[in-house]
Amino acid sequence: MDPRLRLCHLRCFLETARLGGLSAAAEVLCVSQPAASKTLRELEEILGVQLFDRSTRRLLLSPAGRVFQQHAGTAMRALEAAQEAVQDAPERITRLNLGVLPTVATDLLPRAALKYNQDVPHCILQLTTGPNWLLLSQLREGALDLMVGRMPDAEHMNGLTFRQLYPERVVIVVRPGHPLLNASDFPAALAKYKLMLPPAGALIAPAVRGWLVSVGLSHMEPTFETVSLAFGRKLVINSDIVWFISEGVVADELASGVLTTLNPESELPTGPVGICQRANSELTHETEAFVKLLREMCDTIRNGQPSAAFSQNADQEKRQ
Repeated sequence: MDPRLRLCHLRCFLETARLGGLSAAAEVLCVSQPAASKTLRELEEILGVQLFDRSTRRLLLSPAGRVFQQHAGTAMRALEAAQEAVQDAPERITRLNLGVLPTVATDLLPRAALKYNQDVPHCILQLTTGPNWLLLSQLREGALDLMVGRMPDAEHMNGLTFRQLYPERVVIVVRPGHPLLNASDFPAALAKYKLMLPPAGALIAPAVRGWLVSVGLSHMEPTFETVSLAFGRKLVINSDIVWFISEGVVADELASGVLTTLNPESELPTGPVGICQRANSELTHETEAFVKLLREMCDTIRNGQPSAAFSQNADQEKRQ
């Protein structure tokens, strides 16, 4: 290893990659932005490659940067684990870091977390939510052990693997009693109402836009953009807003009747939900136990104990 390489180089690189900017990284590292910039330049000189694409406002990793992130992040996690291993008490408490996308955050993961705590009580579950690009970056560098949610686009799967748990569709959500529930000319009638769509960074956003184009509504622009249950739920209940969202996000609201769905003749998009992890990484006992638990829970639900998140998928599969 080049003797000029220091931990400060790795930390500055990893924080910049995770946050997408030097200012944010410098703040986390408690250094000035010029100092962080100098550290990154030194690292690129040591490695002889450019680690970031600086042609956009947000710093994006170059192909070489993505490779270095994966290995550097793993090395940092290994050093942290080594420190914890010698400092912990004999009854060692372990930790499993999960990245959670909204589609599983409200139903599957809470139930899985409670069961996991019974099965593996010595392991602390740390759940991180956020946009998929951020969670994927943290997964590559090793800050996350697993990411659970919709499958990312193929272009973002470099260095990662995906295991499907179940298919999930997008639903169109409205309040009970919404005028569109009795509309005879849907989806043309949809054009009269304000839309709430997933933001551009959401995995389902392209599929939703594609569906609108397919039914002749490509001209419609959203009034709001979110995948947040707390925000979306409140707006839909108190207005005639029409919300396109993954079914799992609103599973409890649909089951209780707080919200309801529109059922257009044109089929809505469906996509796989599952587990992302680093390719060729060795799974710890804690990680293997969590993956096994998730798969068993999904199998149980499909085999006769459906929750709101899965019941309509099962019905759809039977019709097909």
